[in-house]
Order: sequence, then structure tokens, then C-alpha cells
Amino acid sequence: MSHIPYGRQEVTDEDIAAVTAVLRSDWLTQGPVVPRFERALADDCGAAHALAVNSATSALHIACMALGLGPGDWLWTSPITFLASANCALYCGAQVDFVDIDPRSYNLSVSALSAKLAQARVAGRLPKIVVPVHLAGQSCEMEAIHALGREYGFRIIEDASHAVGGRYQGRPVGDCRYSDITVFSFHPVKIITSAEGGMALTNDAQLAERMALARSHGMTRDAALMNRAPDGPWYYEQVALGYNYRLTELQAALGLSQAGRLHAYVARRHEIAQRYDALLEGLPLTRPWQHPDSYSGLHLYIVRVAAERRHAIFEALRAADIGVNVHYIPVHTQPHYQQPGQVRGPFPEAERYYAEAISLPMYATLGKDQQDRVVAVLRQALLG
Repeated sequence: MSHIPYGRQEVTDEDIAAVTAVLRSDWLTQGPVVPRFERALADDCGAAHALAVNSATSALHIACMALGLGPGDWLWTSPITFLASANCALYCGAQVDFVDIDPRSYNLSVSALSAKLAQARVAGRLPKIVVPVHLAGQSCEMEAIHALGREYGFRIIEDASHAVGGRYQGRPVGDCRYSDITVFSFHPVKIITSAEGGMALTNDAQLAERMALARSHGMTRDAALMNRAPDGPWYYEQVALGYNYRLTELQAALGLSQAGRLHAYVARRHEIAQRYDALLEGLPLTRPWQHPDSYSGLHLYIVRVAAERRHAIFEALRAADIGVNVHYIPVHTQPHYQQPGQVRGPFPEAERYYAEAISLPMYATLGKDQQDRVVAVLRQALLG
């Protein structure tokens, strides 16, 4: 039997033609396709500005830089996320703390955030930035988090790496109604791909300008941003410290081609999820719960099983060549975050979730026969 991964990309002839056209052009990097990709996503989400970079990790980093995160500051995020959601603070010399998750959505808990903020105000240790993570593609409760941001004075970066194509309260994730910056990922297992790549969206022109500088060495050819008049058309200045986080034209061409299928891919994922829901009904596991305010991007389909049986069930699926995975190991349990002086919890809901979670295969080209096979092996592992 063929291997069934937990996620995979689809690359069509149209995608290959788009990349080939760039290879035949005069531009392999810093050409016209990157801005077209940025504009397509900004328009789709209803955001004013979009900046494409070489990964979502880079997007998180320049977002933190643009918001002025630095030594002595705190960034709070969910412990159930990929490492980058926390590491972006460390890149800026800041410190990280975590907020426990909601037991149904597995996203950052608004009630836990509210309680922690009240305690932090008394202790004089409020966060400068909070990073809500839209786990599996389902938006966090952004209106409530935004209201807390106004009350306590923190800025918000939405880590929507899983959620491109999703909606919250009927509007696209990425419109930045309730955040300063939203970040997407285009890694191959995500909903659309540019091979590697990411994007930061914002409605704030100043933040967009700072992120544009940060992704390209802090360098500008814009006379309005320079400290002195240009010597000639060759002249540039480094006006800030930046990095080489640029996306290539090749990657942008692939991403732009795939963006045309974004909503079809998300709709297909919903069909697969609904079929999983029906096939798994009555089995001793917890299926994903969807908040009524959210239309998930459905990057992942996560089930929860009895903690004492999770390892055996996981291994049974892997033995059948079904590439299940676990998303994620709680960040606060990682050795780097267990060093003296780092925050260690407790985060009981996150740790309970981690002990029980399995990500089943979820991608737009997953066939019914493959899905039936996943469910049959899972059923046997649960009941056999």
C-alpha cells in the first residue's frame, strides 16, 4: 500500500508553467512577481499591505521588530504551537511567557489570558506583544483578545500560519481588524505553498515600511527615508539593522499560481473534515470542535484519544504506513525553555492536550479510499 502522509502539496501543470516563465524571464529575485503575490493576498484578505518573506518564521521576526520588541519586553503566546511563535521574541532579546489553551478549540484561552493579565499588571510585568496562534486553521477569539489589548496596552500579532483562506466572524483571517499584523505560512504542508515562504499583512503603513526594511538588510533607495540626498541613481543607505528575508521570484510565482486555488482547497478540506466527522462518530475519541464564529482553514484534523493509549494508537497507524503526527509538543517543555529563568508553567490544558493529540492525514488531494483506510486502521487500533 502507498504511504499516506499527514499533509502534502499539490503542484499542477499551471504551477510549473508559472515557475518556468520566471526562469525564462530577466528576474529570479526582486522582480515583478513578488509584488503581484503580495497584492493578491492583501486583496483577498482585505488588508492594506502585505510583505512576502522566505518563511513565516521570518515574518514573525520582522513583525516583532516593527513593533519595537526588545530587551526587557515580554511576548506571550500559546504553548501549543510551532517553536517559531515563541522564538521570534528571543531573536529580539525579549522574554517569553505562555497562556494556557482552551480545552475545546485548543487555541489560546481568553479566560486564561484575562486572568494572567490581571496578575501581570499587579506584578508590573505586562506583555508588549501577544501572539494568538490559530491552531489547525481555526481563528482564536480575536475580538475578545483585541479588547484585552486595548485594556492592557499590548500589541497583537496573529500567527495565522495554519489559517490562510479561513474566516472569522464572516470576514477573512488576515484583514487585521483585531490585530496589528497577521502572519501566514506557505510551507509545503500548508494550504497553499510557495515551497518555503511566508507573508506579513498589516493595515498600518508605518509597520509595513519597518517590515520592508527589516526583510532586506535595513536598506533603502527611497530618498524620503535617507539621511542625506542621494549621490546618484546607484545610491542606497542602510537606515536600520535588517536581514536577508526576501522571497524569490520563483517562490512567488508558485505561491501566486496556488493562490488562485486557495478557496477551492479550503472547501475541499471542509469536505474531508465532514467525512471524517461522520466516519469517526461513536468511536472513543474526541473530534475537532469548530467555534461558530470561525470558518477554519483546516490545515490539520486533530483527534484526541485516551492518553494511556495514544502511543499504541499512533504506532498502529504508522505501522500501516499512515503518516500521522502530533501538533505540537508544548513549547515550554522544550529544553531551551527549561533553562533557569525561563517560564515553566503550569499549563495543564496544554499538557493534557499534548498527551492525547494525533493529527490525521488532511490535504486537499486526500482520496476517499485513503481516508477510509485511515479510519479503518484507527478504528481497529481503538477497538481491537
